[in-house]
Amino acid sequence: MTDRHGSENSRVVRAAGVVGMATMLSRVFGFLRDMIVAGLFGAGLTTDAFFVAFRIPNLLRRLLAEGSLTVSFVPVFTEYLKNRTREEALELADIAFTALSILLVVVSLAGILFSPLIVTIMAPGFVKTPSQYGLAVFLTRMMFPYILLISLVALCMGILNSLRHFAAPALSPVVLNLAMILSALILRGFFREPITALAVGVMAGGVLQLAMQWPFLIRMGVRLKPNFRFRHPGVRRIGLLMLPAAFGAAIYQINIFIGTILASLLPTGSVSYLYYADRIVELPLGVFAIAVGTATLPSFSEQVAQGRFDELKRTIAFSLRLILFITIPATVALIALRVPIISVLFQRGAFSIQSTLLTSQALLCYAVGLWAFSVIRIIVSAFYSLQDTKAPMKAAIVALIVNAAFSVALMFPLQHAGLALATSIATAVNVGMLWIILRKRIGKLLDREFYRSLCRTSLASLIMWGVILLIGLVHSWSITEPFDARLIHLILCIAGGAAAFFGAAFLLKCPEMNDAIGSIRRHLSHR
Repeated sequence: MTDRHGSENSRVVRAAGVVGMATMLSRVFGFLRDMIVAGLFGAGLTTDAFFVAFRIPNLLRRLLAEGSLTVSFVPVFTEYLKNRTREEALELADIAFTALSILLVVVSLAGILFSPLIVTIMAPGFVKTPSQYGLAVFLTRMMFPYILLISLVALCMGILNSLRHFAAPALSPVVLNLAMILSALILRGFFREPITALAVGVMAGGVLQLAMQWPFLIRMGVRLKPNFRFRHPGVRRIGLLMLPAAFGAAIYQINIFIGTILASLLPTGSVSYLYYADRIVELPLGVFAIAVGTATLPSFSEQVAQGRFDELKRTIAFSLRLILFITIPATVALIALRVPIISVLFQRGAFSIQSTLLTSQALLCYAVGLWAFSVIRIIVSAFYSLQDTKAPMKAAIVALIVNAAFSVALMFPLQHAGLALATSIATAVNVGMLWIILRKRIGKLLDREFYRSLCRTSLASLIMWGVILLIGLVHSWSITEPFDARLIHLILCIAGGAAAFFGAAFLLKCPEMNDAIGSIRRHLSHR
């Protein structure tokens, strides 16, 4: 059993590594995209309108695709793969694809029709500026069909991940970023409102992402075709899981969206400050937390399907150790380097020094909640593998109330930073509730090894922080310096901090270092 559990941990590490590397590439292009957008369009009326318009279909993607269908589909599909025939599992995939396509066509048409009402609800502060409101409505209508495309992409990704293929799905966001970058650079001069080019890039990226999944599905023997047998028992089980899953899995995005609504009532640029800060937080989330969450859901689902609950608990504990090993030092680095990071990434063209300072305030408040944003991915995956979506939904509702209350309380004294802090607080409450429920459901999860690992990781992170501060004393830095000087300072701090952390982790014998090194060695030995 120990060997099998060790093998499962190795599979999680390998899969997380594949997803993490692919996501890192995606995030690099994402930051390049945001740097170009910030330089060309700045942080103001038009960017606020675009980000609101883009977040509406993006939120629905999380709710209808990643937030509900995918996490409901993977456990049931995995159960069919393990306990029934492959043909039955592929039939279930065909029916899910057909049902999702029909649902999303209806949702897309409704979204286009009701875009004025949606923008009014989501960004009420825009109404007082007719030009901004009109632009937001136009961009929302233009990008709403993106929900159809990207949700089908999410379903294809769920199928591939269940079949233990992770690379192609994780790389698909690179296509979206490339499409948006090229559209912004090439097409902005063709529109009366240049930011329309970004919306064109979003739609082109959605089409290309869906097309990218198809060859890999075919290679694995999956040829999705229409199947209208909606009374299939597997489909009914997926349907029963979908609605509550929409609230549980997308709580972070919903809280961010509440921040967008309230930010539209604050001074111009507040929506953009929150967006750019959120993009930076999404780097460690995407590269590590989402990567581990993506890798663990098929493993959790397989263990539940075969009744291996002791192994499930050990894999959950291992996954949490793996995430916190990266999340804790990432939090320290984001807090210590928040101004240099934003300055180097975005401070150029229309993005001013004032924009850098205001965005760094939001980044600080998001960073303190990074541990919660990360841990929630693992805990929610555990619940979905147990085919329990009601508990995450209940916890999500409480967290939404907490987020709304703290947002209203903090938005005026702290402005947009208060909204970011409210999101962090609400996600921490969500984690706490789900942890208590999960512990009652399957028993004690954490052992001495977890706490020893947590202490070692925290100590290594403190050493890293000290090194970053020392570098700051030796190599002074100013926000008004030329870009080259700011970039050199940031590179020195990141390189020195990373070397200090991993060196300390090695000397402290953090087990995650051995897991990562062992996985790399095994990968190289098989090549």
